[in-house]
Amino acid sequence: MENQKNNSNLKAIIAVLAVLLVGSLVYIFKITSDAKALQTELTKTTSEKDSVTKDLEALKATYDAAIAENTSMSDELIAEREKVVNLLADLKRSKGDVASMAKYKKQYLELEEKMKVLMQENEVLKKANETLTVQRDSTVMVLGEAKKFNEVLVGQNQELSKTVEVASKLIITNLKTAAYKLKSKGRQIATEKAKSADVLKISFTIAENKVAKSGDKKYYVQVIDSKNNVLGDKQSENFNGNILTYSFISTVKFENNTVDVSQDLQGTNFQKGSYTVNLFDNGELVSKTNFTLK
Repeated sequence: MENQKNNSNLKAIIAVLAVLLVGSLVYIFKITSDAKALQTELTKTTSEKDSVTKDLEALKATYDAAIAENTSMSDELIAEREKVVNLLADLKRSKGDVASMAKYKKQYLELEEKMKVLMQENEVLKKANETLTVQRDSTVMVLGEAKKFNEVLVGQNQELSKTVEVASKLIITNLKTAAYKLKSKGRQIATEKAKSADVLKISFTIAENKVAKSGDKKYYVQVIDSKNNVLGDKQSENFNGNILTYSFISTVKFENNTVDVSQDLQGTNFQKGSYTVNLFDNGELVSKTNFTLK
């Protein structure tokens, strides 16, 4: 009887020990799994921190290169680069936990999007500067041919030598002029003879610009004959103290796409010789061309 009681107690102890052993094994397994999960999470956040750090350093390098070009957008580019530098320093000081990494990645994506916009504007600005350099060289020739407008054209040349202040500058191309003789029923016959000419057709193209403000654009067309006379309306406009005498105004509806513009200047007794056509945007010379009537 005593032996049976001892056996029962022993079995109970063994059962308790077995339960404790199983519990310990389960606990050890859970601790091991949690440790592995934590290690995996730490490895992931460390990798993300390194990735975002490299992305921010690349973003800073892009701004450094753009600022080195010394365009009129330099101040804005420097300000945005400073935001990148500050975020990069803050990231390096952080512990790299999941919540903070999500915040840093979101801030990086916002800075990257802003950078894309600024780089596009900066590229447009550089192309505009290249065009203005060519136009400035052409303006020097205009000054020699039109002495009567020397003071006005010198002022325009000084304006053209400045860096374009906004990326939305519209570019003018393909400025052309042709003479025509008017026939019955409105027909126009091309001619190169001064005595046959009844009308001059001036045409030009406004290049596509998706970042420029749309709406009505006003251009002043100045046609100078071989005797330095301005043809057409001969109206004057004051631009910051510079008086521009023009032949007519061409108003164009610009909706960010390429626009072809054409307008006629009628007249009588056209002179033989070389003519100069200047196109102004608010007093700034943006294009010029020459043609000859025999």
